[in-house]
Amino acid sequence: MSRRLFTACLGTETNSFSPIPTGLGLFAQTMLVRNGQFGTVSNLFALPLHLWRERAATRGWTVIEGVAAFAAPAGDTTRAAYETLRDEIVGGLRAALPVDAVMLNLHGAMIADGYPDAEGDLMAAVRAVVGPTVPIVGELDLHCHLTRLKVDSADALVIFKEYPHVDVRERAAEVFSLLERMLDDGLKPVMAMHDCRMLGFYPTTREPMLGIVQEMHRLEREPGILSVSLAHGFPWGDTPEVGTRVLVVTDNDPALAARTARALGDRIWAARDQMVPPLYSIDQAIDHVLGAAPNDKPFVLADTADNAGIGACGDSTFLLARLIERGVGGVALSPLWDPGATALAHDAGVGARLSMRIGGKLGPASGPPLDLSVRVMGLARNAVQPFGGAMAPLGDVAWLRVGVGSGANRDQPTDAESIDIVVNQSRIQSFDPACFSQAGIDPSRYRALVVKSTQHFHAGFAPIAREILYLSAPGTGSMNFESLPHTRVTQPLWPRVANPHAG
Repeated sequence: MSRRLFTACLGTETNSFSPIPTGLGLFAQTMLVRNGQFGTVSNLFALPLHLWRERAATRGWTVIEGVAAFAAPAGDTTRAAYETLRDEIVGGLRAALPVDAVMLNLHGAMIADGYPDAEGDLMAAVRAVVGPTVPIVGELDLHCHLTRLKVDSADALVIFKEYPHVDVRERAAEVFSLLERMLDDGLKPVMAMHDCRMLGFYPTTREPMLGIVQEMHRLEREPGILSVSLAHGFPWGDTPEVGTRVLVVTDNDPALAARTARALGDRIWAARDQMVPPLYSIDQAIDHVLGAAPNDKPFVLADTADNAGIGACGDSTFLLARLIERGVGGVALSPLWDPGATALAHDAGVGARLSMRIGGKLGPASGPPLDLSVRVMGLARNAVQPFGGAMAPLGDVAWLRVGVGSGANRDQPTDAESIDIVVNQSRIQSFDPACFSQAGIDPSRYRALVVKSTQHFHAGFAPIAREILYLSAPGTGSMNFESLPHTRVTQPLWPRVANPHAG
């Protein structure tokens, strides 16, 4: 039987403490596609739409593709931007009626002016158009805010399991398979949610999250259980339903869904003290590197608080300034977002020596700008790095060398006397060693690599790393979850409260 499916994408990851507003221009820079005309766009959030189109084609089903809009993480979305995109998606859906199902690819952590749960508002508007009987299914990022409005507006939701996000297409395939069973066999999924009342970030590359992900897959093999997800939540979103929640989808068995969600939630709560990896201060990390015996692999230092992927500016100087103050050479950092410095380096050319003001442009959370004498070592236009099966744009990049240490030759410092900095044009986090190599740097030559990322760097850097150190440095993405300045959150949450479930 021929079917008509409507698909759309809307999302961003809102850091309520970021000074960068999210307007239509940021969507246009990241991904704003109409009528499925993606061209060469390979954004991570385009992958589910591609897969759904491919799967539908094998069934002979018609896909009407609405707006696909995603913005790089930043501050609150403007009211005009959100309402414009929402209304365009809903208008496209009305024009496509009748449809047999709606498939939505959303991030889930989008906050807009006047809309603390923007994607929930979109889903409710979609439900109002299609009515109660047309299936609405969707895929969410695991850093979503899993709200009651989202769950009530959909028939089935599936969330990424892995952090870093290496399973986007697999989860998209799961969504499509559920929809096939709904349309072909009359499957009636029901969902239950359990609130763990926790704030944190939980890499799935280490225990206990490795085991918890395995348990989710095991539970999905149990009779009657269709899907098990964990919404890690996004701590830097100031919205009432922030936090970690379990979601279970069953075959028309609400009691099984609720029981399974509660049991998994209890396991997660019991492991809470081990879920967030150990965090080093800047000086603790430097001391650890300096105290280690020589090795042929670099340490990887993750500057988690200045991760553009969680809405930070990507231009903070706190760690770089301390490395220079302590004269620590043999270190490379990438990328530092500084379009002005990048343009100046390209104008000057390779080999040029420049006095340059670097970083610290966006406000106090970025630290002070650094006035440095640098040599331009390498340049590249339109650089990219792989991420999750897609390619992420770095824009133009420049490799700048700074001599450090009292004995350094300032004109021709050796590798051991240098800090190498990759400045770039496009605000983005470190995903892969290509963020160094695209500028001409061999990352294997260094004592330590500094990446501005929280966890997405792990898949690319773990194979070359001697050891990975997560840093708790100042910045917009502070890992001090106890003191994040939320104003809309009223319920108790760990680690602010030792036992938020009491009473």
